Amino acid sequence: MRFTDRVAIVSGAASGIGLLSAQRLAAEGAKVVLTDVNAGAVEAAAEAIREQGGQAVAMEVDVRCYDQVEAAVEAAVERYGSADILLNCAGGASSRVWGRSEPFHEMPIEVIDWGLDVNLKGAVYFCRAVLGQMVRQESGVVINMGSVDGVTGSWCLDYGAAKSAMIGLTKSVALYGASHGIRSCCVSPGPVLTRPEMANMKTRLGRAADPDEIVNLILYLCSDDAAFITGANYVIDGGRSIGGMA
Repeated sequence: MRFTDRVAIVSGAASGIGLLSAQRLAAEGAKVVLTDVNAGAVEAAAEAIREQGGQAVAMEVDVRCYDQVEAAVEAAVERYGSADILLNCAGGASSRVWGRSEPFHEMPIEVIDWGLDVNLKGAVYFCRAVLGQMVRQESGVVINMGSVDGVTGSWCLDYGAAKSAMIGLTKSVALYGASHGIRSCCVSPGPVLTRPEMANMKTRLGRAADPDEIVNLILYLCSDDAAFITGANYVIDGGRSIGGMA
């Protein structure tokens, strides 16, 4: 029970790594505020956690809208009294989400804007909203979800750019928060079996990651076992970023 009485805010919590992280945090004692643009799915996720004996509330949040982001942080503090952990998990490759296959120079600008806003600006917004509370309480952990594509580059240019910027955001938050007991780390996965097609992406270890392998790292970085770690990017990609993957 590493997270007893700690309050965790998770974006993108209706599915994938965000959902599993929220479930695992709650199972280890955290009070979890699940946020997602999909209101029905995020409420169902929070209800399932409560049915298992955990403490969880859901909020509909579009990370592109600062007012909604700020309201979620304020609700977490009002309900539970603090904001100890922020997981910025909302995101996705714009070309996949929008079902587009054009080359980047022909991609509609609204698709590119979506990619930059959701994958980067949303995380910046959540950091802006939560850091004041963390400064006041003199503690906190921010985990940003990067990607191996932020290390190697990506054919989805806005996605690669945004995920690379998540590393810079992480280092900047670490600098900003260090004197207040606030840590920040980035987790950059390779292919993860949150979607079946991820199994087709090559890695040096010959497989995609099980989602729990990613969440194990996230929870370690959130815990007191990682109390001397901040500003670092953790690539967990089965060796995909080593290079030479045809």
